[in-house]
Amino acid sequence: MDLSAASHRIPLSDGNSIPIIGLGTYSEPKSTPKGACATSVKVAIDTGYRHIDGAYIYQNEHEVGEAIREKIAEGKVRREDIFYCGKLWATNHVPEMVRPTLERTLRVLQLDYVDLYIIEVPMAFKPGDEIYPRDENGKWLYHKSNLCATWEAMEACKDAGLVKSLGVSNFNRRQLELILNKPGLKHKPVTSTRVWGVGAGFT
Repeated sequence: MDLSAASHRIPLSDGNSIPIIGLGTYSEPKSTPKGACATSVKVAIDTGYRHIDGAYIYQNEHEVGEAIREKIAEGKVRREDIFYCGKLWATNHVPEMVRPTLERTLRVLQLDYVDLYIIEVPMAFKPGDEIYPRDENGKWLYHKSNLCATWEAMEACKDAGLVKSLGVSNFNRRQLELILNKPGLKHKPVTSTRVWGVGAGFT
C-alpha cells in the first residue's frame, strides 16, 4: 500500500487536487508564543503534512510562510507539493479589495500563489483595519455586500494566476446557489467548508 503524502489527495472539480489531511494554523494570537506556529508547520511538513490551512485573521501567516520556505530551501518539499489554503475575511468583500487582500497575503507568505482561496464567511463587515468592527455599543458593524460581485473578483484572481482553486466557507444552500447560478460564472467553488468540532457539540 502506498502511504506517501502524494497518494492522500482527492481530485477537485477544476482539475486540481487537495491533500485529504490538513494542518489548521489558528491559535490565539495574544497567548501563542512567537515562533510557535512556524515550529508547528515545520514539524507537520517533516511528518508528512502537505495541506496547510491559514488565514489573514489568524495573524500568523508570516510564520507559516517562513516555515514553508525553509522546508523548500532544505529540499524537504517543492512548492508544488504544498497545498496552501488562504481566506478572504469579511472586512474585504468589496470587489475592489479582493485582489489587494490576496496580494497582501502573498507578500506576507512570500509565495507566488495560493492553492485554494475561499470566502471565509458570507456576510460582510465594515471595511477597515478592525478585524471585528463594532460600534460604541458593542454591536457588529455589517456592510452591504454582493456575493456575486465578490465572487467575480475572486475569479479574476484565479485568471491572474494568483490562486489555483476557489471555494467558500460557512455558506448555506441559498448563498451557495447564488454563486452557482450566477450568469456568466467562470469558475465554480470547488470546496464548501463547514466547521465541525469532534466532541465539541457543534457543527
